Amino acid sequence: MLFSGLLETGFERNPIARRPTVKRTIRCGAVLALALSGAAAAEEAWIPLFDGKDLSAWQDPAASKWKVVDGVLTWEKGCGNLWTKEKFGDFVLDLEVKVEKGSNSGLFLRSPEGEKNWLQGSIEIQVSGSYGPDRKPGKHEMGAMYDCLAPSIAAEKPLGEWNHFVVTFKGNLLTVVLNDKTIIDTNLDRWTEAGKNPDGTKNKFTTAYKDMAKVGHLGLQDHGQPVWYRNIKIRPLK
Repeated sequence: MLFSGLLETGFERNPIARRPTVKRTIRCGAVLALALSGAAAAEEAWIPLFDGKDLSAWQDPAASKWKVVDGVLTWEKGCGNLWTKEKFGDFVLDLEVKVEKGSNSGLFLRSPEGEKNWLQGSIEIQVSGSYGPDRKPGKHEMGAMYDCLAPSIAAEKPLGEWNHFVVTFKGNLLTVVLNDKTIIDTNLDRWTEAGKNPDGTKNKFTTAYKDMAKVGHLGLQDHGQPVWYRNIKIRPLK
């Protein structure tokens, strides 16, 4: 942690050497260097979930029909949902995804039992081929908090281009940035009733979003349509 306050440069008079020394300045400089190196290390603490080579960070990759093609995680018919081996609570998730017309997938967050009860047990960020000019996005389109909150703007790129997601989850605070534009910035504490959104519309969930699990697996959804992922990494937050 960096110290706060003024950093003084002082001199000490050495009666023997008859010239000033800078012991205090050197000591402060060492502390500052250590603090900066620690901060840099924290920024570098990314965990690769998919680096273009294999599925070693995911459950049962041998049984999955997801394929790695030219460094890209590629959907194939019947591949099934894909779940991380590890569970995560507070984190920053960074990835790229590409869709085509009719694509449908999703990013499952904090599913406590992975595949078991994912429909009701996880929070989903929608991935879909919903691109179109001058449209108002809905609760089931790219970047939406599925069935609960529409993106503030339509930020997806044209079909066939790579989209960059950064999802930050800390406690009940959720932020979704798509292609450098913040499209979701909300607090799950606003969802106080099961099956009901803050705006009064209905959702499919039997648990109020404020009470959803705080730790769980991450998942990529197979919804039966083509989708491509790459450069998936996560940084746990403390």
